[in-house]
Amino acid sequence: MLDLPRLAEVLKALGDSTRLTIIALLNHRDCCVCELVPIFNISQPAISKHLSRLKSAGLVTETRRGQWVFYALNRKQLEQVGLSLNNLPDVSDRFAALAEQGKLVSCEQPPMTGS
Repeated sequence: MLDLPRLAEVLKALGDSTRLTIIALLNHRDCCVCELVPIFNISQPAISKHLSRLKSAGLVTETRRGQWVFYALNRKQLEQVGLSLNNLPDVSDRFAALAEQGKLVSCEQPPMTGS
């Protein structure tokens, strides 16, 4: 159980529509910052600031893959605050729309070649 100050911090992080949409996107799959930039049409530093707020609230985790940092939901923390991920809208169509426009970013490390 979270204490009141911690719960307030988590709820404040969820109280922003951009951050809540990021949570809904991450419910679909893990994402890199550069994948979120064209979805929201805001700067990379702005997306990073939103992700930092979600991370400090314990709602997302980050994993480094090569030069990329991927974000994933901390489902346990979301369950502790009573957020049912089933109640989030399905926003996966945003990934499909970017793919149709040829703007879906791939943040994968190129395969290593032997010499």
